[in-house]
Formats: sequence, structure tokens, C-alpha cells
Amino acid sequence: MEDDRITLAHGNGGRFMRELIEDVFARHLGAAELDTQADAVPLALNGGDVMITTDGFTVQPLEFPGGDIGSLAVHGTVNDLAVAGARPMYLTLNAFIEEGLELALLNRLVASLAQAARDASVTVSAGDTKVLRRGEGGGLYLATTGVGVRLPGVRPSMQNIQDGDVVLVSGSIGDHGAAIMLAREDFGLRGDVLSDSASVHKLAAALLQFDGLRFMRDPTRGGLASVANEIFRATGLGVRFEASVPVKEPVQSVCDMLGYDPYYLACEGRVVAVIAPHQAEDAVAAWRHLSGGEDAARIGRITSSDKRVILETSLGGERFLEELEDDPLPRIC
Repeated sequence: MEDDRITLAHGNGGRFMRELIEDVFARHLGAAELDTQADAVPLALNGGDVMITTDGFTVQPLEFPGGDIGSLAVHGTVNDLAVAGARPMYLTLNAFIEEGLELALLNRLVASLAQAARDASVTVSAGDTKVLRRGEGGGLYLATTGVGVRLPGVRPSMQNIQDGDVVLVSGSIGDHGAAIMLAREDFGLRGDVLSDSASVHKLAAALLQFDGLRFMRDPTRGGLASVANEIFRATGLGVRFEASVPVKEPVQSVCDMLGYDPYYLACEGRVVAVIAPHQAEDAVAAWRHLSGGEDAARIGRITSSDKRVILETSLGGERFLEELEDDPLPRIC
């Protein structure tokens, strides 16, 4: 890999993206003032109860089974606020439209975005549009900023994680990544896998009542494995996943055929949570009573004895889930 050029791997959620953010953006913008690991951060307004996040969306294709770039932009933004313990309230929207995009398609995408915003009870309060010359964009890029207010209860943070804590996930992993792969038809495959793109606000809010909640994250770029490696880097504690991590059979089949790993594929409607062991089962039960949490599961634990991320296989073996370097699937979100 060239050291003096940006590559697609700089956007995959793994080591190269982390180094890009730390060595360029955080260094110039003030590392002491930037939390580069947080989904959303508090603003110094009204006692710090206001929280903000920002995101960009370049997914290809623009429409895919289970969603599109419009609904994805809303879900991705409100989910970052939700897992940080906030109630999403307002969005801004910037649309970068490529010359030649069909107006009918643009109407469908914006209508989908508007419906997703209504479903999530957020208001798009400001925006801007730019038109790019033909060949300079992927049809449509969206950039969003989300503002919310912190909910009462636990303030989840990676720094709260302790040895012996339990790792939970609200549903099956890899659905979004597999749906995008099939939608592109680059491999001559078709299937009925749907993206899990959805708001996780209710799932995240349900866990704030547990005083043993340590941390939450929506496992987007880089998937579950990248979240676990972030935990390891931030805390020095290992993460050990059990063979019970839920992966749908069609998703696993696609990964087996194409050589992908579902643990590194993006989710867009899931929550990964770390919680004290005595509250883990109650938290899973709370999720299973909510839409989108029916397949919630206890999937692993935090351990000081393992200084890396380890997956226990169904055959009784183990394998390491290293920090992602190459980009397995660019333009996933």
C-alpha cells in the first residue's frame, strides 16, 4: 500500500481509518478536544445535555434490499446519537447530486429519507444542495448532522468497561453488508437478504435503565470485529466471543461463497452493548420484547487474561479477529 496516497482502506473502519483520523484531522483540529472514538459528543450548552454527531453516506447502489441511501442517512445519524445515550431530535442534510441523476430516483430517495425521519421522530431543520459534474460523483452523496438531548440514566462510555463484563448484540450481524453485496450483483449472485437498516433508538433507550450498562455502539463500518478491537485498544482488555454470535444462514452462505467474514461486515440496525454480568440476561430479555431485538443474544465477555479479540468456534477451536486493514466492501454506507 502506498504511504503517501489515500486508498479505499482509509474508509473501512479499521486501522488505516483510525490512523487517518488521529494523524491528520485530530492533530490539526486539536486532539485534546476531540473524542475520536465517540459516536456522539456533548456540547457545552445547557449543562452539556445537548449532543451532536455528523456523518456522510456514499452507499452504492443507491437503492438496495431493505433500504436506500435516504433512509440509511437518517438511521445512521440517529443511531449514533442513540447509542451515546441521547434522544435524536434534529438533522441537517447536505445533498451532493451528480449531473444526470434521474429526477424520479431522487424523488424516491428523498421521500424515503423523509419517511424515515418521521418514523424516528426527528426533524430535518436545515440543508444544502450541490450539483456535481457528470462523472464526479456516485449519483448522490448525502452528509448529515444530528442533534439530540441526553436521556436520563447511565452515560455509556468505553472507559466504563470492566474485566468480566458481558457483551450483547441486539440481532444478527452482517445483514447490511451481505445485502449490499448481492444488490451490486458484481459476483453474479442474487438472494433475498435484506439490510437491517433501521433506527435503534428504542433498543438503546431500553438499556439506559440498567445501572450496569457500560457501553453501546452501532457496528457499522468494520462490523462487530472492529468494535471489539476498539474496546481492546481503549481499555487494554481482551474480548472473547462465544460461538453464539447470531449470523443468518443466507448471510453466512454468501460469506462462505465469496470469502468474506460476517464479523467484519457492516450492520445498520444493531446495537452492541457491554454490561455488568448480573444484568446481562435481563437486558437481553428487555431487547427481545422490542421490535428489532427479537434475536438479541449474549455473545461474549470482556477478559483481562486475553490481550486480543478471540472468537470461539462451533467446533471448539479459536481464531483471532484482528484489526481490519484492507477494505472488504467499499461504499457500504
